Amino acid sequence: MRMVIAAVVAMMTSAAMAGEIEDAHRQAVAGRDSYWNCLSREYTRDGNRNLSGQDFTSLIASACSSERQNFRVALVDYLSMQFRSADAGDPMTTANNAIALAQKDIVTAFIAHKQPPK
Repeated sequence: MRMVIAAVVAMMTSAAMAGEIEDAHRQAVAGRDSYWNCLSREYTRDGNRNLSGQDFTSLIASACSSERQNFRVALVDYLSMQFRSADAGDPMTTANNAIALAQKDIVTAFIAHKQPPK
């Protein structure tokens, strides 16, 4: 009887944990989308059309700070739940890399769009 109760408790705990991980994943995806939407608004601003690639890179690095931080926190939270055995710094490194890649992608698109067609 005790084994059955222990098994039921373990399954309930596992189901609750899966629900928390799923919620954390949903929040990380929402954070990513919010950050990307903010970056795309910066990309399409009329005032940015005359910026150099370097100036636009600087602008993007400082733009969307709230969205960027929300994405970072949500992604770190999700990765920490998903990969509990990972080094403590791994989720933060992964989140920072995801942010850096998003910024790189938007800057690359901006620079490519500014170049005259060949």
